[in-house]
Amino acid sequence: MFQSKKWLLPILAGMILTACGGQPRKPATPADGVKDSGPPTPVDMRSVSDPVPVREPIGKAGNKSPYVVNGVRYRVRGDVKGYSEKGQASWYGTKFHGRRTANGEVYNMYAMSAAHKTLPLPSYARVTNLDNGRSVVVRVNDRGPFVPGRIIDLSYTAAQKLGYIDKGVARVEVVALDPETLPVAAGAPIVENNVAAGDKLAEDASFKLPANTFLQVGAYGSPDKADKVRSQVSAVVDYPVSISRVIVGGKTLFRVRIGPIAQQQVLAAVRESVRQHSLGLPQVVYD
Repeated sequence: MFQSKKWLLPILAGMILTACGGQPRKPATPADGVKDSGPPTPVDMRSVSDPVPVREPIGKAGNKSPYVVNGVRYRVRGDVKGYSEKGQASWYGTKFHGRRTANGEVYNMYAMSAAHKTLPLPSYARVTNLDNGRSVVVRVNDRGPFVPGRIIDLSYTAAQKLGYIDKGVARVEVVALDPETLPVAAGAPIVENNVAAGDKLAEDASFKLPANTFLQVGAYGSPDKADKVRSQVSAVVDYPVSISRVIVGGKTLFRVRIGPIAQQQVLAAVRESVRQHSLGLPQVVYD
């Protein structure tokens, strides 16, 4: 979690980033040897759109309850109805960028996401900066912040849109979005939005995708064009975006792909997010 008011030096290249996808991430400590920060050169992400909230089933990953961090016991809420809270928000960046979030996704500091101690994963919330009135919608897919007095940890982009990147913390109000008011993600069934129902869904193989399922955004003859598209897509999705080289008919192409993606409803939500940002309509491919 970001605590400094200065841009810090980039994290040493080559560091291996790992985290347990099914457990809350540990808070940053001096013992980690790496300080958190934004990118070495500030990136203006204020034009990034908020995610389009959809009703997503609650699975097992990241929803173990109760769980204990630093001797404190937390209980994951059975649902989000009526949740509203005011307190301090922090943000996290390069230290966790590329690591697994608590629900097994990949943290992308350029996406509109957040960490919360007790909201079920995934869920959506509206966060309002009480000092300037700015408001954003974020997708909650991680656990934290495990610092007294802080109620939510936003991504670099979300914090920038709320105007507190330099301050590090802000007074906010967090209001969870009732899933019953949201559209159902394409291909996802309507289920009771609580942890128990989500556990049953997670065990239903009909909602799991084959291994190595990807969304292919496009194939380009220029590596520079492919890299530009990869950067644009990485800014709006919470999954890894990669470039792979392939030769087709004697011609070298550079494919931009999102994934792998393991669940049908997540694939639908990611595909819709890319479409909403006018970055094309990715096709499902298996590799």
